[in-house]
This record gives sequence, C-alpha cells and structure tokens, in this order.
Amino acid sequence: MGKSSRRRADGSGTEHGSVHGGERHLLSLLENSEESGYGKDPDCGRKQKLADIHRALIRDPVDIQTLRRASVTRGGLLNNELRRKVWPKLLNINVFDLPPKPGRYVRAEHKDLNQVVLDVRRSMKRFPKGMPAAERGVLQDQLIDIILEVLRRHAPLHYYQGYHDVAVTLLLVVGERMAIAMLEKLSNHHLRDFMDLTMDRTKHILNFLMPILEQVDGDLHDFMVRAEVGNIFALSWLITWYGHVLSEFKHTLRLYDFFLASHPLMPIYLAATIVLYRKQEVMQTDCDMAMVHHLLSHLPEDLPFELLIGRALDLFERFPPSLLAKQAALQSRTSLAISSFQAFQLSTLHQRPDSVLQRLTRSSAPSGPDRRAPAEDGGQLWREGNRMVKVAVWGLSATLGAAVLAVAQTAMDWGPEVFLQLF
Repeated sequence: MGKSSRRRADGSGTEHGSVHGGERHLLSLLENSEESGYGKDPDCGRKQKLADIHRALIRDPVDIQTLRRASVTRGGLLNNELRRKVWPKLLNINVFDLPPKPGRYVRAEHKDLNQVVLDVRRSMKRFPKGMPAAERGVLQDQLIDIILEVLRRHAPLHYYQGYHDVAVTLLLVVGERMAIAMLEKLSNHHLRDFMDLTMDRTKHILNFLMPILEQVDGDLHDFMVRAEVGNIFALSWLITWYGHVLSEFKHTLRLYDFFLASHPLMPIYLAATIVLYRKQEVMQTDCDMAMVHHLLSHLPEDLPFELLIGRALDLFERFPPSLLAKQAALQSRTSLAISSFQAFQLSTLHQRPDSVLQRLTRSSAPSGPDRRAPAEDGGQLWREGNRMVKVAVWGLSATLGAAVLAVAQTAMDWGPEVFLQLF
C-alpha cells in the first residue's frame, strides 16, 4: 500500500467499506461518546453508571446493550460484585444452571494433566500477595480442575500455555463453578482460534497487527518492517488477554470487562493502540529486531488504559476486520471466533433477569447441591477478613535473547511443538 493511501492517527480519511456482521454492535457503543467520561463530577458519573447497570440487569429481557456499553466505557464494571453479575450476561450464561464442581475423574489419564499442573504451579504470582499457602493451594487445585473439565467436555479444544492465565482471572472473580461456565463459553467463541491443534489460526489473528499500524502510521509501520520485529511480541498479550504481562490485577480486570463485551479481535486492536502510543520510544530505539522486540514485549506499568481502550474502539470503527482481512491473509470464514461472533452476540439479546431465572430454575430443576444459586461459589474466594479476592499481582520476568527471538519468529511456521518450548 502506498503511503498516500494510508490513514493517519488524526482521524482524517476515515471513509471505508461498510461494517459487516458481528462488527456492527460495537459502533453503537461509540455513539454519544461523551458518556464514556464522568465529566466534572466523578462521583455523580459513577453513581449514574451503577444505576444504569442495575436497571439493565433487572429489565426483561436484560438490557445487554447497556451492559456492553458500561463494560467498555470509562471505569468498566467498577467492582467485582458487578462483574459477578454482568460477566455471565455478556456470555449468555444462566447463573442458576451452572456446571457441577469437577470430581476426581477429571484428572484421570488426561493427556494435558502434567502440562496444566506445571503451568498452574508456576502461576503463584497471579494470586494475591499475602494469601496463605493453604488458600492458594486450594485455588490452584480448583484452577487445574476447571481447565481439565472444560477440555474434557470439548474434545476438539486443545490446551495452550497461557490458557491458565485466562482461567485464573475468572476463578479469582467469579468462583469455581461460574469460572467453568465462562471458560467453556470463551473457549468455544472468543478464544476458539487459539485452541486448535496447530497455531495457524493464532498466527492469522496476529497478522492483523501490522495492517492496522500501516493504516494509521506509515512511518512507524515501515520502521518495524525494517527492524524485522514481526508480531511475536504480542502473542502473550493476545492469548492471555494481557493477564500474563500486566502486574496490576486491576488493569487485567478492566481489560476483561472490555474484551468480554467486544469482538474477538479487539485484543489485537488494543495491541496496535499500545504500539502506536509508544511510537516515540519505538522510533528512538535502534532499528534492530532484538532491541525493538525487547522494548515492546515489556509493557510499562503506567499505561493509560482508559485512553487506550477508547482509541482501540476508534480503530475498530475506522478499520474493521472486514477491511483488513485481505492484508492479514485471513478471510473471516477461516476464523472460528469471527465467523460465530454474530450468532453469539444475537444469542445474548433475549436473556431473562436473574430474578426470573431463579424462579424458573426452582420450579423446573431437581433439587441438589449442584443446582444451588452461584453465591455458594463466592465462599471459595479469598477475602481480607472473609476470603474475597480483591488484588492479584503477577509481574512478567522473562527476557528473550536475540537468538531466541529469531527462532521464535520462525517457529510459528514450524509448528506448536517447537514454538511452545520457548515458553
């Protein structure tokens, strides 16, 4: 593409083809963009948002558009109490019909057991500082069972290293049974392309990054091409929804609010936004693969995520996946996450409020320990005083050398067996 045809970050030249299919729902979230801020009175804005969310939850059917808007606009869902109510609605999950807790059978001769156990045991820093070892051990055992249960239920799904980062975020917020339901839904939709036997679909999703940069900032794009940095630096961002690379759990939660309400490709749009935001740092770095990769793979702790989320939404509106698919060497039909997204979004529009679901469930479902309200799972969460998880921190401490980077870049084409050895 010639530089004259590239779009610029100032917003000029935004005309493009129409937005297709599942992409369209996000555009409504951009209307009345002033609503994304709290204005001169933050407390007033927060109270208004809380009221809007509660009204949306009790409407029949649930006002899913308002919940999506609340998830992507400033502050997201504000607290974990609301997340436990809204996240299931975003995924069309009946909170009164959750999967039972896994039994001992779930670990019996499972092909991924050893790898899952290794990954989970290495995930200590994803749990709150100061958590007693016994508490952490219970949650880690639950995390192993959650992952294996979802894989057991869906044979076509293949475990990947980083999947546990998604699972632990869900577990810490919503508890074991709800985490199973949410992880199951995400694994068959938003994360589906990462769960193939090969990494082909994952590689295609990563291929959206450079076309987005080319549309917005040709100079930055050309610098990265000359540096031959590729897109491997963003892999862990994408497949863990940034949970692996952020040291502050509050930022991870804010991004999960955003991604749960968004198109499956939104994490790669956010990746482009982060690279664009760091343009000056990138351009001042030696035009060398190892140097640029090292810079980009380490996210600053002070990134302005509210600003970046807004810019990612803007990029999605201006350059939707359908516009970039040819450049990314990906047709929508080849991505299971993209091709199923419109139907998935439509399925969320006719949910009953929890008060109705509770009555219907009590009147139709057999009684028993596995059909109780999900509040029981809240007891599994660690609290300050009563076991509620509020803060979890995990800092990334891995730096790849130049030789490893070169291998990593080509390993995407060799196959997952070679590539996963780099993690």
